[in-house]
Amino acid sequence: MLERLSRTPGRALALVLLILAVTALVLRAMGHSFICPCGQVRLWYGEVMTAQNSQHLLDWYSFSHLLFGMLVFGAMRMLLPEWSLRKRLVVTAMIAAGWEIGENTPFLIDRYRDVTVSVNYTGDSVLNALGDTLAALAGFALAATLPVWGSAALFVAVEALTLWMARDGLLLSVLMVTAPLDVIRHWQAGA
Repeated sequence: MLERLSRTPGRALALVLLILAVTALVLRAMGHSFICPCGQVRLWYGEVMTAQNSQHLLDWYSFSHLLFGMLVFGAMRMLLPEWSLRKRLVVTAMIAAGWEIGENTPFLIDRYRDVTVSVNYTGDSVLNALGDTLAALAGFALAATLPVWGSAALFVAVEALTLWMARDGLLLSVLMVTAPLDVIRHWQAGA
């Protein structure tokens, strides 16, 4: 059924927009604010350890979602080569949206606060979650366009940039949530 629905560019785009709308509705139903509780809407917010992080459209963690989209593209290309690019795009949107909903559950919000330097993390605004989902779709598009070596080089460069600028990245975030290390937490805090 998904193949039939995503057969044309218009249908695939409509499905992606529907996934984004449902994500927004679910997050609002979970109690997340649509925009930053500060009342401002910014395209970019670059300070990591503040209450406004994860509240505006894009932030340093959006790069992690971009890389995640690249990884999802690579995994589906290897595991499901017979799937059309449109079908893989729609599934990537579902995976990224599902992650945003899961990431904003009380369990994972508490986990971030307990084991990372994000002690004041309250979850994403709906706007930020949508921005992160779009970043994952941008990562998918980049990986679909670039040669494998280009995707690998971009992955390493983006991880290095976020490590340098934000003391975090996709790989460190996964490590810290699954197997936290005090030495990394102290380094991230600037110690």
